[in-house]
Amino acid sequence: MASPAGGPALEQTLSEWLKARAETHRHLGGAAAPVDAGWTQRLADLLATEQSWQVQYTELVALGTPERRFPSSNR
Repeated sequence: MASPAGGPALEQTLSEWLKARAETHRHLGGAAAPVDAGWTQRLADLLATEQSWQVQYTELVALGTPERRFPSSNR
């Protein structure tokens, strides 16, 4: 979905990405040592979700560039 100015609409993606980050933070804050296998799996799932949202957000941002690609990182 495009924004009114013709660029990509990022609000929903950004909102979901921030929601995934908040979930990850809540799970990390509630962890007790030792961490059990179920908690570890939930954290892995949340981190995978966050990575997926980061990729999607980057791709959407790149739609507004002349080459429609995000430049490679210098890191």
